[in-house]
Amino acid sequence: QVQVVESGGGLAQAGGSLRLSCLASGPTFSMDAMAWFRQVPGKERDFVAGISQSGGVIHSADSVRGRFTIARDNAKNTLYLRMNSLRPEDTADYFCAVRTIPSDASRVYLSTNEYNYWGRGTQVTVLS
Repeated sequence: QVQVVESGGGLAQAGGSLRLSCLASGPTFSMDAMAWFRQVPGKERDFVAGISQSGGVIHSADSVRGRFTIARDNAKNTLYLRMNSLRPEDTADYFCAVRTIPSDASRVYLSTNEYNYWGRGTQVTVLS
C-alpha cells in the first residue's frame, strides 16, 4: 500500500504563489503517473495537472495552464505543484493522486478512477 501525504497549502493573496508537495511512501517503486486534482464543496473532483512516470509528459487543465507547474522527483518519491498568479477561483482542497497500475512510462491519466491511491488533501485559499 502506498501512503500519500500532501503539504504546502494555506492562505495566499491574489497574484501570490504557493508550492504544494506530495510525499509518497511504501512500495514506491511501483508508482506510475501522478496528478493533482482539486475539489470545492458540492462539485466534482477536477483534474488540475498530471505527469507521466518518467516526468517527460505533462498535461494541465486549461484553467491553470501557464500559471501552475507540475514536477516530480522520483528519487525523493515526491510530486510538486508550483502555483503562481493565484486567483480566488483557485480556492479548493487539493489532492495528490498516485497510480500503481502498470502502464508505459510516457502516459498521463486525467480521470479520478485511473488512480488508486489518494492523499487526504491540503486546503488552498486565495484572498481577493
